[in-house]
Amino acid sequence: MTTSSTRDRLTEALTEPMTALGLDLEAVDLSAAGKRSVLRVAVDKDGGVSMDDIAEATREVSRVLDDGDLMGERAYTLEVSSRGVDRPLALPRHWRRNVGRLVQVTFADPATEAVTGRLVSSDEDGAGLEVDGSPRRVLFDEVARAQVQIEFTKHEES
Repeated sequence: MTTSSTRDRLTEALTEPMTALGLDLEAVDLSAAGKRSVLRVAVDKDGGVSMDDIAEATREVSRVLDDGDLMGERAYTLEVSSRGVDRPLALPRHWRRNVGRLVQVTFADPATEAVTGRLVSSDEDGAGLEVDGSPRRVLFDEVARAQVQIEFTKHEES
């Protein structure tokens, strides 16, 4: 069985249990590490995930894996974590959860210059940014890539 088909089966099997915990299943990554596999599961929710959420998700993923034959006979290491700020903003909920943060946006149209601005609003179609003090509407279907930028100083609300 291929890693891709195993990952798809894992995603299908884990989505409902994570939803029941109030979590969104953001990513399931499976990779080989010598004789073992490494299964990385990323979860998120509005307001962010706590260590208790991660512990509960880890227990539930372990239960699902133990109850089924999803990983086969191969030994594996399980890592459950939050989505993290390094992942691209790919869905409207990612944008909504990052309102107030600094975001860099690269557009699908190469003639449109990338922008970095403060994410001030988000809906199902797009987001509002404040770029150099001016409002800017960004439609999601125009975005090639968007990512939160790490800030080392706390942003003061105006």
